[in-house]
Amino acid sequence: MKDAIEIKNLNVSYGKHTALRDISLSVEEGEYLGIMGPNGSGKSTLLKAILGLVPAKSGEIRIFGNTLHDNKKILGYVPQFSDLDRSFPISVGEVVLTSMQKGGLHPFFRFSKQQREEAEKSLEAVGLSGYSDRSISQLSGGELQRLLIARALAAGPSVLLLDEPTASVDPKSRELIYGLLGKLNKKITIIMVTHDMTAISSEVKKLACLNETLVYHGEPRLTEKVVSELYGCPVDLIAHGLPHRVLKEHDGGEHCC
Repeated sequence: MKDAIEIKNLNVSYGKHTALRDISLSVEEGEYLGIMGPNGSGKSTLLKAILGLVPAKSGEIRIFGNTLHDNKKILGYVPQFSDLDRSFPISVGEVVLTSMQKGGLHPFFRFSKQQREEAEKSLEAVGLSGYSDRSISQLSGGELQRLLIARALAAGPSVLLLDEPTASVDPKSRELIYGLLGKLNKKITIIMVTHDMTAISSEVKKLACLNETLVYHGEPRLTEKVVSELYGCPVDLIAHGLPHRVLKEHDGGEHCC
């Protein structure tokens, strides 16, 4: 199976601050990669580097063997909905259609019937069929996040990149989103940044742990050593009110977090 994304010796800096240091990893076509790490660890920066939104100080990123410049159209990006102005007067359908817009708007521009049908198909795929005419201000957090996924899908990408898709949503919406991503992964490569450690035990096929540099890349099962390097302490998880342990049992001693 060929690599969808190949990153070699990537370094990214913001002025004198190093955001990413010597990152090398590959993502196979059809893979579902979860990227984890503490705040400020470079997770979102890595997504933006893949998208070409931040320049690399050094290193190389290839998408299906080619440079980013030649492959931007096959990448779909889902930002955190918390970054959006929900009071902006735009409908659900119009949000999806913006992904099909090429160039700037002009007074006589009209989307085609085919584009509107494709937009509706994308909404149906995320469980928002019939929502086209609603204002985005009427959507719940989970519905808005699924709308952003629909918008990314409407452009027909081969790789879907998501930045904290379950941040600030309720548990029911979180499960819906994870279930949706699992279904989408049957047809599309997925790279997801997340703080939700329970996510790695569901549909995710590979895990990358990041803290400026790559701490771990492999099977979606954390060890105490990896968590210690990431967060400085072992971690117990609680999911749906029940203990959910990703780490092996500790030999003893008090947990520090």
